Amino acid sequence: MSNDMIWRDDLDALQFAAGNGGNCIVHRRAFRAMLFKPPVQQDCVEFYEQNDVAFEAAAKAKIDNGDVHEGCNFHLNSRQVRRSLTRGDWQGSCITNLVNDKQGD
Repeated sequence: MSNDMIWRDDLDALQFAAGNGGNCIVHRRAFRAMLFKPPVQQDCVEFYEQNDVAFEAAAKAKIDNGDVHEGCNFHLNSRQVRRSLTRGDWQGSCITNLVNDKQGD
């Protein structure tokens, strides 16, 4: 798990260090599509902690695509994060968490 994640009250967003020397920002509203409910800060932080590898992979993909310059801050939207949630070794556990959260509402 990343130790560099913080909640930015001024932005109402989660921030973590990106691989380009800048920071990646994910607004609280982006978590709604992943949590299937209006998220509060703690929901966002917990979801990030459970899926930090997917968030970091989404940030890396955006950087690798050339969409972000060295040292620049940037945002991820829910679509970019969800794309990473459906790839890789963490696919089963992430999707299971999403489905379980939806059913529990």
